Amino acid sequence: MSEIAPGHYHLAGVAGVGMSALAQVMCDSGYEVSGSDRSADAGRDTDVLRKLRASGVRIVPQDGSGVDANTRALVVSTAIEEGNADIAAARAHGVPILHRADALAQLVMRKHCIAVTGTCGKSTVTGMLGWLLEQLGRDPTVVNGAPVVNWMSASRLGSVRWGSGGTWVIEADESDRSLLKFHPEHAIITNASADHFGMDETVALFREFEMQVTGSVISGFGRASMLAGFSPIVGAGGSEFTFDGERYRVALPGRHNAENALLAIALCRKLGYQAVDIRAALASFRGIHRRLELVGERRGVTVVDDYAHNPAKIRASWEALAPYHRHIHAVWRPHGYGPLRNMMEDIVGTFHRLWHAGDTVFILPVYDAGGTADRSVRSEDLVRRLESCGVHAIAGDYDTVIKTLVRLAAQDDAVLVMGARDPDLPLLGRGILDGLDIGQGAAAR
Repeated sequence: MSEIAPGHYHLAGVAGVGMSALAQVMCDSGYEVSGSDRSADAGRDTDVLRKLRASGVRIVPQDGSGVDANTRALVVSTAIEEGNADIAAARAHGVPILHRADALAQLVMRKHCIAVTGTCGKSTVTGMLGWLLEQLGRDPTVVNGAPVVNWMSASRLGSVRWGSGGTWVIEADESDRSLLKFHPEHAIITNASADHFGMDETVALFREFEMQVTGSVISGFGRASMLAGFSPIVGAGGSEFTFDGERYRVALPGRHNAENALLAIALCRKLGYQAVDIRAALASFRGIHRRLELVGERRGVTVVDDYAHNPAKIRASWEALAPYHRHIHAVWRPHGYGPLRNMMEDIVGTFHRLWHAGDTVFILPVYDAGGTADRSVRSEDLVRRLESCGVHAIAGDYDTVIKTLVRLAAQDDAVLVMGARDPDLPLLGRGILDGLDIGQGAAAR
């Protein structure tokens, strides 16, 4: 594999979480970058598109016009289907087609690369590790699958931090096996669970990746797990734990965030940083956008937004909130027809185990990104399965959820909005807050 050459690159599906991060870091690296996305073609000027433009990305229609004979490569993700107009244009002009991970792998060649992968928690650990290394003076470039709250601004998404220190911290994706594109100097593998693949296949994938790492591997699964016997003190405002004889505190809710912090700290210690400095840096980490992110509180009801889209992540988010609230009203949007079909049994089992009397599970319509997906499974199928095992479940759109929650949610309850891919989910959280405000005013009258 050769290093990525100077010139113009076009990214199809540029508003996706991985592609938008790649577009930003390519602009930061001095490349000419254009991008197309279905959301732009639909006339939706999203926050992601606005910030990409501010970063230097030229947004064009997804009709092939972004690719010409002078384009160095068309960059795509696994989500881009063969019939896409940009792919047709690339083939017509003889332009190479690169997978997103191949482009990133070329960018990190001859850099000090640290890769973070795993089934769950990799975005949080990537952001946390990048923040710690920044505060410790290493000045890393960070390419993450989600925005770090500390790095978000009016012109930056927060998923990329540009640095000049020669160290790159990247999130490596297991869902399409693209983590195997990377041969990092150091790595963290957060955990392993059945999600995109069965458990045996998932473990084998991470083992294969582990063999490609030239230096230290911090593992959160298997016999080498750093998490074996881990017993943090977990509270509503975060967690405290001891590692290597030193006491640490992370101000993020949930046991899973204590585990995330332990893995990031362990690698920093491997790199030679002192506990006292790591502890100080960790204290200022504000978390990841849409990872148990507090939207607000109204009428004593706490509204939280989270990216949870598979059973393990749903369980971690729910369990982080449940001890501190009277009832949980969960709102989940399946992020695709294939994932809903593949995870149906586990999703039903997860909600059944988490649910208690007084809780509610709202299931939004399946997020439809277009293309040739098999649409034979629907959210109503999941709701029927949940109702059959005694879970209070409701199928509905955004308006139904807001109107029902205004009537249903009460003092000390939590509303947990969950799901991936749909860019409007954060808007739903704010809409629920606004609805609770209006409901409070109506009640007062």
